[in-house]
Amino acid sequence: MSSVLLGDAHGISVVDFKPFLDGSAKQDVAKAILDSFKRIGFVYLVNHGIPPEKSKAMFEWSKRFFALPEEKKLLAPHPPSGTHHRGYSAPGVEKVTQVYDNKELIANARAKAPDVKESFECGWAENVGMPNIWLPEDVLPGFREACMDFYWTCHETELQILRAVTVALGISEDYLVKYHHAHDNQLRLLHYPSVPAKDLEEEKITRIDAHSDFASITLLLQDHVGGLEVEIPGKPGEFMSAPPIDGALIVNAGDFMMRWSNDVIKSTMHRVRAPPNAKVVDGMIPPRYSIPYFCCPEFSEVVKCLPGTFSDENPAKYEPISVQQYILQRLAATY
Repeated sequence: MSSVLLGDAHGISVVDFKPFLDGSAKQDVAKAILDSFKRIGFVYLVNHGIPPEKSKAMFEWSKRFFALPEEKKLLAPHPPSGTHHRGYSAPGVEKVTQVYDNKELIANARAKAPDVKESFECGWAENVGMPNIWLPEDVLPGFREACMDFYWTCHETELQILRAVTVALGISEDYLVKYHHAHDNQLRLLHYPSVPAKDLEEEKITRIDAHSDFASITLLLQDHVGGLEVEIPGKPGEFMSAPPIDGALIVNAGDFMMRWSNDVIKSTMHRVRAPPNAKVVDGMIPPRYSIPYFCCPEFSEVVKCLPGTFSDENPAKYEPISVQQYILQRLAATY
């Protein structure tokens, strides 16, 4: 195990994924990932299979997109509906919240401390129910192709991580893979503009409030600035930094995966705040860029608790559920 477990960052395991990919230590890698998921719901992966040059290029595309004038970005507007996560959202429009069924509370939270971030989202090109919304090609030539190439690159790594989870659970390696064809995944480019440090500290504004993700797993690439925080296990409301690690992919489990695993895997609250020891210039926190890739089972599937997560002594806690019913309910609550 020591050869694949490279250490930890504030309690989150740092795992070398290469021995899983090349088959030299699949069980050890799988166990290390599942152990971290069980304990805190997050894991860092190095040698994860996403080529560094592709990650670098996608961050460059992201910066070029967000550097466009506002009126240009709004040529690909995110629809007002929270169930259609595609296109561009301007700063302060979206409010991530853990309240799902009270529109008044959500509106009040947005007014009190808006999320000062902007985003662009895309998904499967042939998704009729949630079509992509692109800029006109002449506004940023090549952007669409770059996004979709990166979308499918991330999907390949997603499948390998799902295989590792099932190997660790002792079930068929392709058990989760058969539910994940990337038809309902989402690639998001995020930009957190430079903001006054005092306003962040006094919570007059937020970057992203505490929340959990809601699908299977999330792959996160982030720049060197930092600011991601994860709730400390057993200490609700207390958070610790999840700092950037050069070349590492952060992977976390979502609420659907926790339910699917009969609560064996944890879905943990996390947020984005002012980065620790940030270089503040003229009272301003530096901008931050990140790229999350949200992985979701096929909407058409109905799933029940995974084999290997329940027994006569520990029965399944959850009835079978439609993926579409579960996910759309959560999507609608983020706007």
